[in-house]
Amino acid sequence: MTFEAGGFGAFTTSFEDLGELTQLPGLAVQRLMADGYGFGAEGDWKTATLVRVANVMGAGLPGGASLMEDYTYDLVEGDEKILGAHMLEVAPTLSSTKARLEVHPLGIGGKDDPVRLVFTADPGPALVVAMSDLRDRFRLVANVVENVDAPDLPQLPVGRAIWKPAPDFATSAACWLTAGAAHHTVMTTAVGIEVFRDFAEIAATELLVIDETTTVQDFQREIRWNQAYYRLAQGL
Repeated sequence: MTFEAGGFGAFTTSFEDLGELTQLPGLAVQRLMADGYGFGAEGDWKTATLVRVANVMGAGLPGGASLMEDYTYDLVEGDEKILGAHMLEVAPTLSSTKARLEVHPLGIGGKDDPVRLVFTADPGPALVVAMSDLRDRFRLVANVVENVDAPDLPQLPVGRAIWKPAPDFATSAACWLTAGAAHHTVMTTAVGIEVFRDFAEIAATELLVIDETTTVQDFQREIRWNQAYYRLAQGL
């Protein structure tokens, strides 16, 4: 059954269960996200849904949306950055330059060397959003970020982005952990935080925002207030 025939807008994969596939489908996933589908790695349906939502929000606008994951950190004091990527599956719509098509070994999954598009996301404003399951509700956590130019990264032949989180690395990390935000995220360069505020209102979903005005103390208070609100709202 095709995605169109089934009416599917998002999907997941897992390198532990590839069936008859001879390689992890990195290139196919990248192209499907570029076509507007949602994707989540390792069976992550929540992020798959978010990528689809972000793609629908940004349809027809410059930029794109993609699965993303913090890969490593550049902790130069006063100039901290986050390098985001995934094994293979980052959407080429994050970049306006032509991606390189490359084949490299992958040390997990026990399959053939997979094909992937290699590129770096364009510099400029972006948004990183995660969805967490709190059992009694879902929580969205969004961090306003700025993608920056990347150095040459010959040892990381995948799609990737490098960004500075608002308001700064320490505050962003502390708030992200306090919120219990997820490991996988969606990065969108097509829409900003106001669009996600509207979405959260329409979907009646909690949204915590980390931006230029955020402090750890205020963020902690908001989480406590939200906890009380959402518990009380269940009885209304």
